[in-house]
Amino acid sequence: MNKLAVLLITLLLGACAQPPGADAPSSQQTATSNVGEAQNRARIHTELAADYFTRRQYAIALEELRDAIRADSRYAPAYNMFGLVYMELHEDKTAENNFRRALELAPNESETHNNYGWFLCTRNRFEPAIAQFNEALRNPLYPSPERALTNAGVCSLKAGNQTAAEAYFERALKRQPNQPQALAQLADIYYRQGRYPESRVLLARFFDVSQPSPAPLWLGVRLARKMGDRDAEASYGLQLRRRFADSPETHLLLNGQYE
Repeated sequence: MNKLAVLLITLLLGACAQPPGADAPSSQQTATSNVGEAQNRARIHTELAADYFTRRQYAIALEELRDAIRADSRYAPAYNMFGLVYMELHEDKTAENNFRRALELAPNESETHNNYGWFLCTRNRFEPAIAQFNEALRNPLYPSPERALTNAGVCSLKAGNQTAAEAYFERALKRQPNQPQALAQLADIYYRQGRYPESRVLLARFFDVSQPSPAPLWLGVRLARKMGDRDAEASYGLQLRRRFADSPETHLLLNGQYE
């Protein structure tokens, strides 16, 4: 029997159980109980959909989400998840409609604002994207504001606003000093500004908390070269060639195109 079946059976058994001699529930209590059970079923289906989404099994994720909505048509997280799935499927109108529906039902849900903002940013709609990230940040109870701050920084860079990007990344690192993407992006900005020692500190912190990837390794090569550290330059270059032989950064390295 699969996990979902076990969970649903447990819910149904719990709903039917009543201790001997207990008073019969009032109609209001019964209605409240039914709402809670429906929402719980919707939550279970949405969590399963999120799991399938991370595995890129989008068709199954959509089926789980349809079951979630059938259980509770006002369960906002299901619409948020619908938006993410349809975003990956490039069904943009449907994705946007679902993000909007999620926010109609739960207007203060910061993670939905963050996800909707990222959708807009990936579609080069930068101004409304930044507005959504800022909406996410208005909620003082948002448990992970560094996510929206980092996304706002990335989106600002895509829009050509390096000054705003720098400010967002710095705010993200004040909230979460080890946020990997903020570390890597801010290190790159400082490098372009000629602030090499500061860039080097941030890049070292990035490699302490994250696996190497082509862009940070390539930044390490160029930064070490600027600072005259031949050993570090050789080390970063060797990692780049061995781990990411086909990456654009490796081709730049092999062609000596450092700038």
